[in-house]
Amino acid sequence: MPSIEIRAATRSDLPGLNEIYNHYVLNTHMTFDVEPITSDARSEWFSHYDTTGRYRIFVAVEEGLVKGYASSSRWRPRQAYETSVETSVYLAPADVGLGLGPRLYEGLFRALEGEDVHRAYAGIALPNEASIALHERFGFRQVAHFTEQGRKFGRFWDVAWFEKSL
Repeated sequence: MPSIEIRAATRSDLPGLNEIYNHYVLNTHMTFDVEPITSDARSEWFSHYDTTGRYRIFVAVEEGLVKGYASSSRWRPRQAYETSVETSVYLAPADVGLGLGPRLYEGLFRALEGEDVHRAYAGIALPNEASIALHERFGFRQVAHFTEQGRKFGRFWDVAWFEKSL
C-alpha cells in the first residue's frame, strides 16, 4: 500500500489543491465562495505562502496526487493582527475520514512552533461535526456563533468561530 507524505506545498500542487477546493465550492456550504476558483486566482493565492514564517500550506500526497491540504493564512489585514492566523483543512472527497486532517494539522502546527504566532482561528460553516471534532482535537474552542452569516445554495448558513492559543 502506498504511503501518504505530508509536506510543504509547491506550485506543482496547485492543480490538485484547486480541484479539491472547487469541489467544496460547487457542492457544499463549507466555503462561502460560490464560483470556482480559476488557476490564475489560485496561483495568486499561493503567492501569500512561504516555507517559513506564519503563513504556510501543507499537502498530503500519495503517488503524486494531492489528497488534501492545511493552511495558515493572514487573519485580518491590519498590522496589529499579524500574530493571528486563520487555519483551514480541505480533503479530497474520497479521502475524508481516513485520518488525513489530523496528519495535516500536525504538520502545520509543528511548522508554526517557534514562529511569532499567538492565536489561530477557524471559521466553520454549520453543520460540520467532523470539522468541529478535528478542531477540538487540536485544542480549538468555540468562541463565537454567528447566525445566518453567509448565503449559498439559496439559504443562509451559520458559522462558528474557533480559537486556539499558540
